[in-house]
Amino acid sequence: MPDYNRPPGKTTVSPGVLMTIARMAALGVPGVRAVGRPAPAGEHYSRSRMGTGVRLAIHDDFIRGDMYLVIKAGVNVREVCRDVQQQVARALQEMAGMSVARMDIHVEDIDYEGTEA
Repeated sequence: MPDYNRPPGKTTVSPGVLMTIARMAALGVPGVRAVGRPAPAGEHYSRSRMGTGVRLAIHDDFIRGDMYLVIKAGVNVREVCRDVQQQVARALQEMAGMSVARMDIHVEDIDYEGTEA
């Protein structure tokens, strides 16, 4: 007879997986052009910097993080940032079972490509 009362095992999620979940959730928000890392002082945003703009830390089973975004021109930046915070928190909770205590959004650039001047 199998032992049905044994305790469940432990699941470990790599920080890289958490960052990918957060990045993909942010990119799914209308108005987000890219997730990019912050530029050093004096350097402007470039396409080669895209794809690394997520920093996460886990403290007491809660995630705290920073995201660096490029936002599309013509959108309400505050609303887009709030949507990103909500969608990232939802995705991390649903996919990894972890709660977000704080997610700070840093708007690094506004992308005016394809818009009329």
